[in-house]
Amino acid sequence: MPVASSPENAVNAPRLKVCIQTEPFDPGQALHALRCNQNGEPDPSIGAVASFIGLVREFNEGDDVKTLELEHYPGMTEKVIEGILDQALERWPLHAVHVVHRVGPLAPTDLIVWVGAASAHREAALQACAFVMDFLKTNAPFWKKERKADGKARWVSDRASDYLAADRWKT
Repeated sequence: MPVASSPENAVNAPRLKVCIQTEPFDPGQALHALRCNQNGEPDPSIGAVASFIGLVREFNEGDDVKTLELEHYPGMTEKVIEGILDQALERWPLHAVHVVHRVGPLAPTDLIVWVGAASAHREAALQACAFVMDFLKTNAPFWKKERKADGKARWVSDRASDYLAADRWKT
């Protein structure tokens, strides 16, 4: 994260935040944190916020899914995601960009991930949010195991469509 050189810059410096957790999260609280400056007050320079929420589906690859278990590499996962957020800060004029991602056992309809980007204008927020999500899907070290209705488990494979989506951001 950029180091602020004055108290004024400290309030307005771009903020990135990564939370990896087993507990459920409240998207409203995540949105509030994204919108607030480092003093905890709504940042009046933010004119646009874009966010994405990913949920556990009950159906995948032709089978009913009863549970989804997400594993990750602690320490490495946060570092990789911080790198993705740094790239977003380099590409767009953002005030803040945050990620909340769950790990552990999840059930259909549970929230898995929340990505939020805040900027003065909508285009930067929308593009940054999509960019972060595309690279979370392809670069972040998460592993997913589904347990099907018949009790059998399988690891979820990467999808070519996720890599195609991430390719659009390459320069």
